[in-house]
Amino acid sequence: MFYREAGDFKTSYQSDSQTFPIKFDRYRYYVVLVVAFGIIPFIINDYWANSLLLPFLIYAIAAIGLNILVGYCGQVSLGTGGFMAVGAYAVYKLMTAFPEVSMFIHVILAGGITAAVGVLFGLPSLRIKGFYLAVATLAAQFFLVWLFNRVPWFYNYSASGQINAPEREVFGVIITGANAPAWATYLFCLVFLTLCALIARNLTRGTMGRTWMAIRDMDIAAEIIGVNPLKAKMTAFAVSSFFIGISGALFFALYLGAVEVGEAFGIQKSFLVLFMVIIGGLGSIFGSFAGAAFLVLLPVVLKVVGADMLGWPTDIVAHLQLVIVGALIIVFLIMEPHGLAQLWRVAKEKLRLWPFPH
Repeated sequence: MFYREAGDFKTSYQSDSQTFPIKFDRYRYYVVLVVAFGIIPFIINDYWANSLLLPFLIYAIAAIGLNILVGYCGQVSLGTGGFMAVGAYAVYKLMTAFPEVSMFIHVILAGGITAAVGVLFGLPSLRIKGFYLAVATLAAQFFLVWLFNRVPWFYNYSASGQINAPEREVFGVIITGANAPAWATYLFCLVFLTLCALIARNLTRGTMGRTWMAIRDMDIAAEIIGVNPLKAKMTAFAVSSFFIGISGALFFALYLGAVEVGEAFGIQKSFLVLFMVIIGGLGSIFGSFAGAAFLVLLPVVLKVVGADMLGWPTDIVAHLQLVIVGALIIVFLIMEPHGLAQLWRVAKEKLRLWPFPH
């Protein structure tokens, strides 16, 4: 009853199978887009951008990419941090080699380079799976971090070993560097997140998404009915790495500005994105948003409540965050494996019937 579905008729298969078949959901989606594009850029400041909004937008892209691989195709990956590093170093080399080219092109090309690297490290998935595939992707994580540390060409022979994002403009507005306004970096990341979410949503609802899910559910049966496991797994690794590479490029160029690969893209980054997918919900685009929002908001809330209001030491607050995340992962894996996304689905079904019980 909350949704007021009376009179919301479907007269074609296309309207019945659209992403938001309920009119109220579509209106809510449009309102979110209007607020995100039309209101937040006018009220945003540096604190909100750096502490909440930019991390959420960038991690949401990475979580969507990892969710395609783990949640939709069932291929375990622990190399997300390494693939984000590939995107970061790729966009750095492109920015320094071709300064006249638009940042949009640089970020997309960085995603394409990461996709190629992801396919290369995804080849073992044709012969191994489960724990062994997780170890193979973990090896990719350590190898890529080692490579970017040991080969000076990647950081342009800098004495410090760091890479620093040069100042670049889009439509005459600075979006990288110390002088970039908060609203410009926010809108740039928001555009990429919106496009990535739309592409991922359509891919997962189409033929490619069905082949991924067939491989995830039972790869032998999928191969018997005609699904090509080579094509399905390699496309999953490619699309996933493409999104993760874009997130790595944005994380370096627009958020951090300066990066040392071991600190910014270590194994902790891989586990952080994986935790976002687990808590948000495997096999759900909305779950990627929910998991990213939760793990970005959690340290900020704990700092405000624990350190500022209750006066707890900052190290206790930091350790409490790890305890909460670990406990939530255990609870969700046991009680609700589909994460926050499933809780949202259940809540929506209740609201569709409220105030009636069934």
